[in-house]
Amino acid sequence: MTLAWTAVAVGLAWYVASSAAEVTYVTLADGRRQARALPVVFKVLLPFVGNLDSLVSRPFFAKRISSLDRTLVSAGFEGLLSGRELVALEMLCPVFPWIWLRSELRRRHASIMKSLPFVLDLLTLSVEAGMDFIGAIQRNCQTRRMDALNEELLRMVREIQLGASRRDALKAMSDRVDQQDLRGLAHALIQADEFGVSIGSVLRIQAEQLRSRRFDRAEKLAAETPVKMLGPLMLFIFPAVFIILLGPVLAQALNGIM
Repeated sequence: MTLAWTAVAVGLAWYVASSAAEVTYVTLADGRRQARALPVVFKVLLPFVGNLDSLVSRPFFAKRISSLDRTLVSAGFEGLLSGRELVALEMLCPVFPWIWLRSELRRRHASIMKSLPFVLDLLTLSVEAGMDFIGAIQRNCQTRRMDALNEELLRMVREIQLGASRRDALKAMSDRVDQQDLRGLAHALIQADEFGVSIGSVLRIQAEQLRSRRFDRAEKLAAETPVKMLGPLMLFIFPAVFIILLGPVLAQALNGIM
């Protein structure tokens, strides 16, 4: 009996270890594969979520699956994980999958927000030097490392190459990513196309506005810092100071009583 349980434990440990070592990928618009990290618990449980298909397929979960599908696309996990699978994972380990997805979405949006002003500067210089907008994006994607923003720009260019209008490709990117700064850029470029405004001037204005918003966010975070530090001060630092200052006095008083 002990031998059987030992074999089960060894087999389980091997399965978890092999699942953890597995590298997962998404396929980019140009066919390249980009690594995407999934939690180990997802890798371990995903082979078993098919057993819940009959339950997850019920109409009750349709709205939830649709919402998760959109969020997974925004977070960059399209084709790797589906809303149906994530609902099944929520049944197996409640709460954690949604917390993970929200965290991944915030991380991807933060990456896009960080890269966007610099990329806009590069695009502005390229367009003002005489390069067309799509060519400038392609050059940017070739020269910069592949990050979240470049992945989305690459997909937009691919959609245009397959026949979509620039307006439709920009709107699709805005809806897919659902990030405020990128949505504003897409809207400005669509309007530039409609009214015949120079793309270079629009890109320059958008870059300046993004820097201004980033500065405002930094000021807001700096103003919030003292308030956020108040809790730790009250919980840890003040009691520690109290103990350090009054500890010897209390110790002497107790010795006097003893």
